[in-house]
Amino acid sequence: MSLLEQIALADERGLAASGLACLDRCLPPTGRGDPEPLRPLWASCENGADWVVRLAGVREALECDAPEGEAPRGTGPEGGGDTGSVAARVRALLAAAPADFEAEPLRAWSDACSLLALDVHREFDLPSAGGAELLRRCRAGGTEGVGPLVSGELRRQIEILDVLAETAGTVGSGAGLLRVLDLSTEGQRVLRAVTSRRARSRA
Repeated sequence: MSLLEQIALADERGLAASGLACLDRCLPPTGRGDPEPLRPLWASCENGADWVVRLAGVREALECDAPEGEAPRGTGPEGGGDTGSVAARVRALLAAAPADFEAEPLRAWSDACSLLALDVHREFDLPSAGGAELLRRCRAGGTEGVGPLVSGELRRQIEILDVLAETAGTVGSGAGLLRVLDLSTEGQRVLRAVTSRRARSRA
């Protein structure tokens, strides 16, 4: 099953957690405030409890960490690969997150989060090529020409949605979310290592 097919079939829990995981992986450390500012929102992914309240809190925390005078950025492909623009794109998607914990608005949001995460990995791939068409193709199941970072992120998104689907409505539901958090943290470490090496090479 392709990534797009999995997103189309996911429930509210799967959409909220997978979308949040994409943003969590991509958000660069700011060196200010909470080092894990999105974590409070994870507690709402199981059943939507306090989703609106926690979403507002996370938005506020990220805005406080934003550099003064930063220009708003787009959320789609070709958004720019430096860490400042990535952070701005993550904030923009959090600002666009639906207040209603319902499948259809969450599906559109989760889809946008998935696309952003893949695009961020594409921009740090060497060589960075293909753009929006490459991402469209790989999310539909075609992996020809996909770089190693995008390929790894694609597999991670698919595995996360698999875990969420398999544990939905079961006694292992909470453990499924913890497994997703572990997978996302692993991906976060990979991306941060790549961006750190890129920054050193430019210094």
